[in-house]
Amino acid sequence: MGSRLVLASASPRRRELLSLITEDFEVVTSSAEEENTGSPDKLVMKNSLLKARDVYDALNDPGAFVIGSDTVVVLEGKILGKPHDEEEAVRMLRMLSGKRHFVYTGVSVVNAEIQESYYEETDVYFDVLSDSEIEAYVKTGDPLDKAGAYGIQTLSGKFVKKIDGDWGCVVGLPLNLTYRILKKHGIIS
Repeated sequence: MGSRLVLASASPRRRELLSLITEDFEVVTSSAEEENTGSPDKLVMKNSLLKARDVYDALNDPGAFVIGSDTVVVLEGKILGKPHDEEEAVRMLRMLSGKRHFVYTGVSVVNAEIQESYYEETDVYFDVLSDSEIEAYVKTGDPLDKAGAYGIQTLSGKFVKKIDGDWGCVVGLPLNLTYRILKKHGIIS
């Protein structure tokens, strides 16, 4: 690999996913202020680009190739971000119960010559959840750092009946899309 690959994310999940593609990268957390308005596809591309650009600029290394990512959950046209507290997590999970929703993840890449953004969308079908299931899950603390108050790869994965699309998109980094971007730019062979 000729370029220094940097993941602009504090997410351990994104780090794990990128390590399935390549082990040769480092992690630098972005301090970019995320936007919260706009259509889901444009929003995740804008926020992933903000993160990647922020880290690229902070590195002051023309040889760096930075990946940024952002994920939102959308139910009936409403974007569900990370819950602020347990009560909001309960409300979100009640809203998702028994319904199909959409997860959008944006992936942006920045280096000295390029600045590109892409997104992936995955349909997620939730099982009908009882209040006791929701309450027990929320008490674990797991939903508080996750868009839509759940993570398909954690305790709440048991609530997902099926998905149509990229599993990595729901976790926070679409694997195939990211792999294709890195190959396109010669970061991996």
